[in-house]
Amino acid sequence: MKWLGKKATPYVFLTAGLILVFLSIQTYFSISQKKDQAPRNSINPGTSVLQNDKPVKACFVVLVRNSELDGIVSTMLQLEKTFNSKFNYPYVFLNDDDFTEEFKQSTSVLTKAQTKYGKVDSQMWGYPSHINQTYAAECRNEMATKGIPYADSESYRNMCRFQSGFFFRHPMLDEYDYYWRIEPYVDYTCDIDYDVFKYMRNNNKKYGFTIAFREFLETVPTLWQTVMNFKRDYPDVVSRWPSKKNSLEKFVTNDGNSYNGCHFWTNFEIASLELWRSNDYLKLFSYLDQQGGFFYERWGDAPVHSIAASLMLNQEDFHFFNDIGYRHTAYTHCPTEPEFRDKCSCDPNINMDLTDPMSCYPVYKAAFN
Repeated sequence: MKWLGKKATPYVFLTAGLILVFLSIQTYFSISQKKDQAPRNSINPGTSVLQNDKPVKACFVVLVRNSELDGIVSTMLQLEKTFNSKFNYPYVFLNDDDFTEEFKQSTSVLTKAQTKYGKVDSQMWGYPSHINQTYAAECRNEMATKGIPYADSESYRNMCRFQSGFFFRHPMLDEYDYYWRIEPYVDYTCDIDYDVFKYMRNNNKKYGFTIAFREFLETVPTLWQTVMNFKRDYPDVVSRWPSKKNSLEKFVTNDGNSYNGCHFWTNFEIASLELWRSNDYLKLFSYLDQQGGFFYERWGDAPVHSIAASLMLNQEDFHFFNDIGYRHTAYTHCPTEPEFRDKCSCDPNINMDLTDPMSCYPVYKAAFN
């Protein structure tokens, strides 16, 4: 260290060492605080420009009725303004009925991106042959007496089953690797100035969310035990899953014996289609489907997806899109950090993450090692 000169003393070396230690600690905490934030552009550290520039096979997936046209127009206008006018990812609209010409024309004019319209056939929507429809009706009626949301709805159950096990098998999604699920009557309140799909791909993320919520446990009384039965019956499948320490199992169960109700709200979901197309998930879904819980109870796609992903994926496969402001019904995620104030129109004081009793975000954070 000739640059110190001949009069250098041990105190100088000590001072230099302390400075280096301080800078290292400062850097560590800076990285830790920002680990849940996507970069402000699509070029990520450690990833080549060429790789970042490679197109991603991705789309928006929209399960929507003709009667929800006004709601999806509102959603698309916001999404185009905040994100897609810059990236032009296609929209895939799905419906259990034929789309009207009015619906097609009204949505296609809102974007320069491609819009596709498909019908969900009876193999993916409705009662499978093994379901006792008389018993299913009795279960719905009993649940309705308890005041549970969508307790007596058949269409809601069809939707949950479709989103749990079939949307990714629809032929219109065959060409894509990633998807962003969007719904009518929601708000996107922050400018998104980077390509979220490239972020997912280049950082090997499999599942992205913005709201972690609590399920009504009365709708899924046997779901957790059914998953545990699957683990018992298919040890060869489970052997490929990460350990409890490396997974997010602690997000969905407090004691390993029961479901705590925590799930990622799937009305906003950015994920890899490979996750649901995997043999492991297909086996798990088939097992769940045979038990009838989608119809005899009211198993939602959110707890099904969340439990499966939490058990099957490593912790680093998940990403919390903190920088995407989002509102669905009465619940809002709004970034609270000052750096987002010039990008978001939402009120950071109205943010459910840490204050709302229905939020499972604190449980998600605590589940990490």
